[in-house]
Amino acid sequence: MNVTLSLDDQVVARARKRAEALGKSLNQLIRDYLQTVVGGDDPERSIEEFRRLSGQGHSRGWRFNRDEIHERS
Repeated sequence: MNVTLSLDDQVVARARKRAEALGKSLNQLIRDYLQTVVGGDDPERSIEEFRRLSGQGHSRGWRFNRDEIHERS
């Protein structure tokens, strides 16, 4: 489906630069953004994604240490 948008020229120019830096077209950048926005509203998809990612790692006994997490370099 084609959609027409009214955007400020400066916004379009900045968006094109961002898209180019990401190796995408402006069209793809907008498509990806809209998919991200609407993709989060599907609970079934979120549950499936959670299941897919669960249990993928192994900590080898390592645990988070609060002091290490908040340590500043």
